[in-house]
Amino acid sequence: MALEPLRTQDEKPPRPAAPGKKWIRVTKAVNGIDTEVWEEVSDDTGGPQWGPREQMRLVSRAVPRVDGPDKVTGRAMYSSDMRLPGMVFARVLRSRVPCGTVQLELEAAKAIPGVLAVIALNNGNVDWLGRPIAAVAATTPEIAEDGLRAIVAQYEEQPFAVTPEQAAAENAPKVGSRGNVRTLSKNTDSSEVDDALAKAAKRVQGTWKIPVQHHACLESHGVVVDYRGGDEATVYASTQGTFTIPGDAAGALGLKPNQVTAVVEHMGGGFGSKFQLGIEGDAACRLAKLLARPVHLMLDRATEFHAAGNRSGGEHTLEAGLDEKGQIVAIKGRVTRLGGVGQGSGHPIPYIYGRDAKVFVEDRCIHTHTDSSRAMRGPGHPQASFSMEGLMDECAYASGLDLLEIRRINLPDSRRELYMRQLERCAALIGWDKHAFKNAPDLSKSELKVGIGFAIARWGGGGNGQCKVEVRVAQDGSVEVLSGTQDLGTGTRTYCASIVAEELGLELNQVRPRIGRSTFGSANASGGSTTAPSLSPSVKHAAHNARLALFEKVAPLLGVKPDELEVGLGEIHVAAKPSQKVAWKDACATLGPAGLSAQGEWQAHLASSDVGGAQAAKVQVDTRTGEIKVLEMVAVQNCGLLLNRMSVKSQLQGGMVQALSYGLFEERVIDPDLGLFLNANFEDYKIAGVREIPRMTVEFEDDPRGVIGMAEAAVIPGHSAIANAIRNACGVRIFDMPLTADKVLVGLEALRKKG
Repeated sequence: MALEPLRTQDEKPPRPAAPGKKWIRVTKAVNGIDTEVWEEVSDDTGGPQWGPREQMRLVSRAVPRVDGPDKVTGRAMYSSDMRLPGMVFARVLRSRVPCGTVQLELEAAKAIPGVLAVIALNNGNVDWLGRPIAAVAATTPEIAEDGLRAIVAQYEEQPFAVTPEQAAAENAPKVGSRGNVRTLSKNTDSSEVDDALAKAAKRVQGTWKIPVQHHACLESHGVVVDYRGGDEATVYASTQGTFTIPGDAAGALGLKPNQVTAVVEHMGGGFGSKFQLGIEGDAACRLAKLLARPVHLMLDRATEFHAAGNRSGGEHTLEAGLDEKGQIVAIKGRVTRLGGVGQGSGHPIPYIYGRDAKVFVEDRCIHTHTDSSRAMRGPGHPQASFSMEGLMDECAYASGLDLLEIRRINLPDSRRELYMRQLERCAALIGWDKHAFKNAPDLSKSELKVGIGFAIARWGGGGNGQCKVEVRVAQDGSVEVLSGTQDLGTGTRTYCASIVAEELGLELNQVRPRIGRSTFGSANASGGSTTAPSLSPSVKHAAHNARLALFEKVAPLLGVKPDELEVGLGEIHVAAKPSQKVAWKDACATLGPAGLSAQGEWQAHLASSDVGGAQAAKVQVDTRTGEIKVLEMVAVQNCGLLLNRMSVKSQLQGGMVQALSYGLFEERVIDPDLGLFLNANFEDYKIAGVREIPRMTVEFEDDPRGVIGMAEAAVIPGHSAIANAIRNACGVRIFDMPLTADKVLVGLEALRKKG
């Protein structure tokens, strides 16, 4: 299986596919960051097939979640809910300085009644704000917190840089060993682009600033480590990858990976931040080994904000040159990633647009003494969308073109039909035909103004061959489907059950999905929208093999060959004579006490890759107060075979809500002088609530391809459409998120002065 890095959105595979192979676009974790790559897979289309969509009974229908009742009644057990005999509770102490050294005095904490262990978590050096430096285990959470307060931390604070401005300044405090400002792009010759810009009929430029966004997982990072000495352990983890846990935990516990079982029954959100055991998990393992008792360690909310990753911020300075018809002929710019002590996610510029344009974009990162960014839903793409979609609207206004027409002109040939179909449908749904300001913003003196904005997205969403699935059919007719995969709340259990039930002619409640244990079949981590296209083909294959194995047992009863049979609802019958049949339970009775077990692995032809979507937003701006109110959002998305229409609709709407929140509210705030995180809680770190959610309309384009992950694409364009709608409503381009009332008022005043 060959892998090649995918550098730009429209780059072709690196070479022709080998005989019997094909290239697909998938997402892999590269250096801890979700990265799209080309993967060469088998082109064999034999074996199980999804079949005609119109004949499906459960798959591709709107099916209620099988785990819904457990979640709403509180029966669902998350890692944070685990309570084990003899369990102790642990908490971590954060560094209060961004840079320096620290000496810890632990004896006072150890002397507190109920405190069982206190450990240091690093070598005394502090290189980012909020880094965990010690951990305490105690009989209760409250005593563990008392233990943290009793630790004496003596700091020798050193000069720090917690903002990009501080880090990029002359003689700035050093962050890491590779320099504060690092150029990542290799091309340094911009002469060709400079020449094209000089000859352009029109030129448009701007600098877009993107804040750091936090994942805001409802369940914080953490684990419960059940180790009581001996040669085995169980780790209950809030993780996006069941199989990422055993190896990491084994090292900390002094065990072999096959001696550690990871359990992920339910988990409360990750959005890209939960791929490793983490500092908190390592600390829990060390404490469990020390005490030979189960340890419960979940980060508190403040530590979650300080030390559990984030979406990298950025600054994009872009200039576009256009010809007389509005086609972009050149793009020049600088993309700056702000990933803390990390590099930050790549921001692909130009994003989708720029057909035939000459491009020179410097890619660099600025390091600060803050926590490293991690992958976050659609990593790099929302940042790129914000600047690129803003640039497109500015190009339209400079050229006097309709906002849809500028996109049609500049979309790549291979994607134009798809995106224009989606954009035009969004336009119809949101009332573009009745909107008066299609090629210029509303500069009237009206107090309440309404604008419309558009944006598009692209994502790979392909699967891979890591998932192994087992389907068990018992003599009494009960059915189980087993996989080690995790369910992040996206409906994995439900489609596992529905695929098997569909294949075997059963009702949904007759199949029991069992997932989230590393003792079950292997599975990929849930990142980059790869779970559904990786797992569902394996489930289908296992169910297909189970059906064929059962036909071998039943055929002699009906006096026919196995290939003459087919399933009906609750029965197996002869295809040419449906009245010649056997009920499901009677068929299973032939299996004997051992029942039947069938295995499944990834079938490339049942999955596909590459999704596209368009969104539009209608926004009202009060020019007296600057208040921004999103009135309506619409989305049109393609995604191959929809496994569960109810869940896919929820994923798309959820992505739109997350984008709205990103655009209007979310921003990490750090005091540059004191080096203090000012909004490390849900009171001061603002996220969208029920009051801010507008009317939402979503549509899906049914296409004949296999399963493709679509959740990343859902979150990419919404905030960009909102920013464009604000500009369309009142003439103010807000270049830096969050998009707030004060920035509207400042922009309106600038327009008034400009005349």
